[in-house]
Amino acid sequence: MTTSAASADPGEREPAPAAPLAPPGERGPVRWLRAAGRAFEPVRRAPVTVFVVVALWSVGALTRSLGSGPSATLLNDVGVGVPALAAGRWWTPLSSLLWCPGIGNYIGSTLLLLLLGSAAEQRMGSVRTGVVLFLGQVLGSLLGTGIVKLGALAGEDWLHDLSRNLTATPGIGACAVGAFLSYRLDALWRRRLQLGLIVFPLMLVLYVGHLQDVLRLAGVVVGLGLGALAHGDRHRMRMPHASHGEGRFLVALVVAASALGPLIATLYKDSFGPFDVLDLYVSGGPSAQDIADACVDAGSSDCARVHAQDHFYGSPAMLMGIAIPLLLLVLAEGLRRGLRLSWRITVAAQLVWLGLMAYLLSDIASHPDRYVLEGGDLSDRKAAMIQAVVEQMLLPLLVLVLLLFTRRLFEQGLSRTTVTWLAGIIGGSLLLACVTYVGVGYAVRDQYTPDATFPGLVSGLPTQFLPPSYEPFFFRGRAPVPVGGTALALYEYCGMLFWVVTLIALLVAFRRPLLHPDPGAAARARALLSAHGGSTLSYLTTWPGNRYWFSADGRAAVAYRVHSTVALTTGDPFGEESARGDAIEGFAAYCDRHALTPCFYSVTADAKARTDALGWSSVQVAEDTVVPLPELAFTGKKWQDVRTALNKAKKEGITAEWHTFPQAPIALTDQIRSISEEWVADKGLPEMGFTLGGLDELDDPHVRCLVAVDGDRTVHGITSWMPVYGDSAHPDAREAADGADGADIRPVGWTLDFMRRRSDGFRGSMEFLIASAALGFKEEGAQFLSLSGAPLARSGTGEPPAALQRLLDHAGRTLEPVYGFRSLLNFKAKFQPEYRPMYMCYPDPAALPSITRAIGKAYLPHMKPSEGVRLMRKLTA
Repeated sequence: MTTSAASADPGEREPAPAAPLAPPGERGPVRWLRAAGRAFEPVRRAPVTVFVVVALWSVGALTRSLGSGPSATLLNDVGVGVPALAAGRWWTPLSSLLWCPGIGNYIGSTLLLLLLGSAAEQRMGSVRTGVVLFLGQVLGSLLGTGIVKLGALAGEDWLHDLSRNLTATPGIGACAVGAFLSYRLDALWRRRLQLGLIVFPLMLVLYVGHLQDVLRLAGVVVGLGLGALAHGDRHRMRMPHASHGEGRFLVALVVAASALGPLIATLYKDSFGPFDVLDLYVSGGPSAQDIADACVDAGSSDCARVHAQDHFYGSPAMLMGIAIPLLLLVLAEGLRRGLRLSWRITVAAQLVWLGLMAYLLSDIASHPDRYVLEGGDLSDRKAAMIQAVVEQMLLPLLVLVLLLFTRRLFEQGLSRTTVTWLAGIIGGSLLLACVTYVGVGYAVRDQYTPDATFPGLVSGLPTQFLPPSYEPFFFRGRAPVPVGGTALALYEYCGMLFWVVTLIALLVAFRRPLLHPDPGAAARARALLSAHGGSTLSYLTTWPGNRYWFSADGRAAVAYRVHSTVALTTGDPFGEESARGDAIEGFAAYCDRHALTPCFYSVTADAKARTDALGWSSVQVAEDTVVPLPELAFTGKKWQDVRTALNKAKKEGITAEWHTFPQAPIALTDQIRSISEEWVADKGLPEMGFTLGGLDELDDPHVRCLVAVDGDRTVHGITSWMPVYGDSAHPDAREAADGADGADIRPVGWTLDFMRRRSDGFRGSMEFLIASAALGFKEEGAQFLSLSGAPLARSGTGEPPAALQRLLDHAGRTLEPVYGFRSLLNFKAKFQPEYRPMYMCYPDPAALPSITRAIGKAYLPHMKPSEGVRLMRKLTA
């Protein structure tokens, strides 16, 4: 896959036109409709799910329940809950399947049904899915209602309130179907789906606290129980062991869920979950009643403060109200990447939170009169506040315990430069915010009530970096109250801008993991490659930009590049043949320890067989084109184009000369650079890198260049050839390498890389150069030529391609007008090569978006925005 496919036209003919993206007559709206139809194909094959969704909306429309949900009278007849079952309405666990409390729940339940229901019907069949949906809805409703009743009897106030409510939602059965489905998935997705179905509904129960949330969580429990009964295999019932990388993902999922719970609670005006009491995780503005109570004395500082808070939450600064959940979401991304810094900040955040709650507990115990709750005497209010604070401490305490138990999963570091940059950004923004607040605030001190003093502004600094709801609990009266325009702007935006800068800086820093490349690794890798060889693409491992992993015994190595969290390899492992297979598993383990996703790119069938044994996924990304040399002869009709090029070159006085680029005459190298720059200027697009060599890769004394020149020393074309060491194509190739060591080993073959042709030069120059190279290497005793492969191009196999393969084939057709990969593959067919598929192998299908981005960055690492726009215009022309 090294050939510079985007070089000038490599053949006698004009480039083949791009394959049409859609059949004639299917452009525009028809094409988009067909694409939408393909996207909904799984839903069309899910009759039970479609029936339930249609019935849900039809019944809702007929009963006029789509707006605010079923009327009180209707809900009393069809809704499930403690009152319904106590009154003998035994049908309500099933009738609740066809209604929802409000349009938002209609939409959410529909999406849940389509996502989990359609997937279940594909895996389990429609009959089994329908049975699980029915049983999950009924048993989940009964289980959840029973839990609510028991909690009410035990004196739990929140559950006592729920025991008087009724609800209706098909989400109960949908969650049961999802939990049951998890047993039919592989270990990776079984673990993720089960954890997600437990954690996120649990967060809704704790923070939103509606009856439907409790019943949905009960539906998950029922689905897991039914799945365990249906799948008697103990191995399928047991939570599968997670790798290091998957463990990090699951910890990050829990931390993200702990942040999303309070965030989701803000969407509900009537949230009353047991953890949604103090408005500290997520802060909201004062209510009209709060303002009225504080402004009994219109001139008091309390009235001014509550008006300032009301103004705060009516401005963009209201983002400060969700600062803590946003911080946790950013830290969850760092935990997913295995960063030790993110782990430390998350632990510190939980400890600070617990410390604040401990302080609040002590203050409540000492001064209960400061905390007002409705009803009851002082001792009752004190007990209620203590209970609320203790409940607030449970979640961060559990997260802290989880982080401490999994601390060894987070060993990935950041470079000193990145840490210094991060500290400078955060520290600088903090200092700037503090100086601005105090300095400008003192200049407009008359815009505060009472007039601000310098010590008062300094003492009020902590309140600027926390949501206003923290002030009544921890900073009573310390901050001066702003009433004027400039003072209000300082109050609203100093802290918010600091948090915006901090969160963005953390996200940027988390994308710069530190790797520890060995300064001498490139030399070691080259020596290992020369001594023992690798695949036809292994010489690419010597190119700049590669990092190297070596096996513990040093017998094999892997070259790779890191983009975000993806370790993208350059071809197969290389080194001793017996150690190459184990190197795949060793490198995968290394990536797991360092929070990287391994992706073996452009590998042979041997490497694919090893990854298949590990349960990885794979897709063909190109085809290597190998020309055997021992019996090569340009005779017969199939070689007509090649013979024509050789004969025509001879008539026009064009000869082929061997050079190495570093030692070639300057008159030739200048022309080669000009030819390459001409192509770049003509295309207006960047040259592709990674597995496609350019001028930089020519500057290697071991790479041989074959140049087509005429009698005037004009360069008409150039090809470069990389050495292939060891047993790469034929069983007898090793014989050519026996007795050699280090760089003195004789190559057993050569791989084509760089191809360029002068636009107004000899049109058959590429055929002439490749044929001349083949004859020359044959005389030297080489066993084969590899014409390499073209990305996203392959010959037909006659087998129906999988969905991902179809997507790559479509991408190849789309890029054809710009980079000509398929035309290049057709051109190489002139040399009657043997086609050998090249694959991309990866362990986690969920990482495909990241892998796709990494490959794009690897091939086009320096593409400018203007070039990106130009590329899109060419593709859509």
